[in-house]
Amino acid sequence: MKVALAQISPVFLDRSKTVDKVLSWMDKARDADLIVFGEALVPGYPFWVERTDGARFASSAQEVWHAAYQREAVQIERGDLDGICAASAALNLAVYVGVIERPSDRGGHSLYASLVFIDKGRVKSVHRKLMPTYEERLVWSVGDGHGLVTHELAGFTMGGLNCWENWMPLARSALYAQGENLHIAVWPGSQKNTCDVTRFIARESRSYVVSVSGLMRPQDWQQAHQPKGSNLTAESIWANGGSCVANPDGTWLQEPIIDKETVSVVELDLDQVRRARHNFDPSGHYSRPDVTQLTVNRERQSVLVFGDE
Repeated sequence: MKVALAQISPVFLDRSKTVDKVLSWMDKARDADLIVFGEALVPGYPFWVERTDGARFASSAQEVWHAAYQREAVQIERGDLDGICAASAALNLAVYVGVIERPSDRGGHSLYASLVFIDKGRVKSVHRKLMPTYEERLVWSVGDGHGLVTHELAGFTMGGLNCWENWMPLARSALYAQGENLHIAVWPGSQKNTCDVTRFIARESRSYVVSVSGLMRPQDWQQAHQPKGSNLTAESIWANGGSCVANPDGTWLQEPIIDKETVSVVELDLDQVRRARHNFDPSGHYSRPDVTQLTVNRERQSVLVFGDE
């Protein structure tokens, strides 16, 4: 199985131009089976929050930023990802892509960091991040377990998580128990995040782990579509990438890549998973379900239930 790691920056706060950029990088990976993009790529990670006094209550500046973020967020049901779906079908290329979702089934205004899996031209799952991290909670809502699913591709069983929820042991275990042997971890972009947990998850799960990050360099921020009146500048790199791949034994297959846009293709060998499971399988022969079990609620959460349906 060939996996392409697409480490790119968004056209910040421009949904359609970022989707176009995704399409151009998909075309560069047409020989792969799967391409993975970073967390919140479309239309970008909320970099402004920690740089503009984001916790100030009823701040008109924060309201302007948030309104722009809402406007450019993704509504899958509206067809915002149809171009990526069409390219997936045409290229026979499966896709994991991080988006900021503004779903109508939660009222159409609140935002979620969602990891979307597309295959054969169709959206197969949308995983809304279970717990936004620290300042992310000022702009993102809490997700649910509906997207804690796995998918089959080229002999592998894949699942994915967003950023720091990769540190959540029960979320990982929910995927392991569904037979996951290829773990997808997406990040907004930081080698300090990917360099340790990628290898750790591989050793824990005896699976391949593909971590893919975004970028935000000063030259990327210069192209950002900031709200009117904002003059936020980037004097340094805010997100340096760190995309990488760990083998099932925890060694590097692809060491972290930093500071540049690139698509890197790696080839995975399922026999390496089988070899690594010889002495440890976290949901198989090295588990004790008679002692410990995990219960997962995969219902899509909603405040509205119609009694006549």
